[in-house]
Amino acid sequence: MAEPVRVGKILVGGGQPLALIAGPDVIESESSALRHAEAIAKLARRFKMPYLFKSSFDKANRTSLKNYRGPGLKKGLAVLKKVKERIGVPVLSDIHCVEQVGPAAEVLDCLQVPAFLCRQTDLLLAVGKAGRAVNLKKGQFLAPWDMANVAEKVASTGNRKILISERGTSFGYNYLVNDMRALAILRELGYPVVFDAGHSSQLPGGLKSSSGGQAEFIPLLARAGVAAGCDALFVEVHENPAAALCDGPSSLPLKDLAALLTQLTAIHRALQ
Repeated sequence: MAEPVRVGKILVGGGQPLALIAGPDVIESESSALRHAEAIAKLARRFKMPYLFKSSFDKANRTSLKNYRGPGLKKGLAVLKKVKERIGVPVLSDIHCVEQVGPAAEVLDCLQVPAFLCRQTDLLLAVGKAGRAVNLKKGQFLAPWDMANVAEKVASTGNRKILISERGTSFGYNYLVNDMRALAILRELGYPVVFDAGHSSQLPGGLKSSSGGQAEFIPLLARAGVAAGCDALFVEVHENPAAALCDGPSSLPLKDLAALLTQLTAIHRALQ
């Protein structure tokens, strides 16, 4: 079993309760971030789940130039700092370039390396040297055992506070599939494993100018991921996915989160 990783005030993996990483995919406004964080944190406390708020200050890999990317580094980090202080939960966001690492590490408890960038050596070394926990998203183009080299780059800096996230593998055009064996393979690397149920339901570029998704499969995928032994569940959550500014088609409605967590915590307890 992997040693637990400390992310702010919480521990992930190593026999700890199933952790939850959740929030709107992108920061839409300060009020939206605080509202979502408070609602999800309340549910996490109810289910005794360690909780990490996730929302991106910049979605640099949007399908189209016309799509909303977020408030940017400075404004986005200011919002995440308020979430951290007012709601009292650790915060996570994506890092897209080396220049973002320093400022982001002053606020974030966990630096996330996006799936498309998981082989960028300079970025991996920079996030490792920052000393914060790191969440490595497995590229849609990688086999699970390929993540050994990715994690090794971060660990070479002396930072072993690493989480590895499975988020599906490209299958033809605009589709992702999940091989649940990947979770067991990733755990053999010695780090806590996260299952990203939201992005696993995504259809990348499926709406031509934006990504589509099949959010109706998020609960099914989440149940399978927890049953396969993940240490944390990652899911984008939005109070109104139809109006979300990013990845609405692969976001779980906030109103459905409690029912899903009821199922997931029961599955996780059954595995103990």
